[in-house]
Formats: sequence, C-alpha cells, structure tokens
Amino acid sequence: MDTHAILWWLMDDPRLSRAAVTALDDTANELFVSSVAAYEIAYKQGSGRLAPLPEGLSRRLQRAGITVVPLSLDHALAAAALPWPHRDPWDRIMVAQAQAEDLTVVTADHVFATYGVPVLW
Repeated sequence: MDTHAILWWLMDDPRLSRAAVTALDDTANELFVSSVAAYEIAYKQGSGRLAPLPEGLSRRLQRAGITVVPLSLDHALAAAALPWPHRDPWDRIMVAQAQAEDLTVVTADHVFATYGVPVLW
C-alpha cells in the first residue's frame, strides 16, 4: 500500500476507493506495506503535519495483520536504477519493492503504473 492508502484505510477515510476498501478488507488477501511508508508517516507525525495514530503505527499494522516489507540493498539499488519520470525517492523505493516482490500497489498515484507495477485503485 502506498502511504496515503494505508493512512486512509486505517482512518476510514472516504477518499480511499471502493475497490481498494473491498480488496483491503478481504481476509483472503495478504496485505503489505513498505517500511519506507512507515518512515513517511513517522516523519510527517514528527514534523506536525500528521496527527499520531491513537495506538501507534506498529501496533496498528500488527493488529491489522499487515506485513512490513523491509528495505533491502537490492530494493535500494533497483530504485536508484529506475528511469526518471518520477523523482519522489519513497515512491521509487516502493516501485522497486513491488517489482522485486511481485506485489500490486494500492495507490491513487498513476506514476506506479508507468513503471509496469500492477495498481489497484
């Protein structure tokens, strides 16, 4: 899940698409979030741009059964080697992780599809 998607899902935000909600709520689907999304969330909370989650991100992800995908050296190198239609380093890492781990990304950001990553929205 892209950072905005995980936040919107955890907060029951109506901006999350119906297709995304249906897929994320389906217990047959295994859910993943990048460790860099966790960094983005923590960074925004630390800078005051995002309120802390009531029970903390780690506990909330664990309770939801979401697997955190760690950033590996291979992910980092693959992200750096991607072409440049998109400059956001966090999105580039998520693209590389999705490619390496064969994952579909839940995101409203169309740039993921330009890299050939399956997108659900």
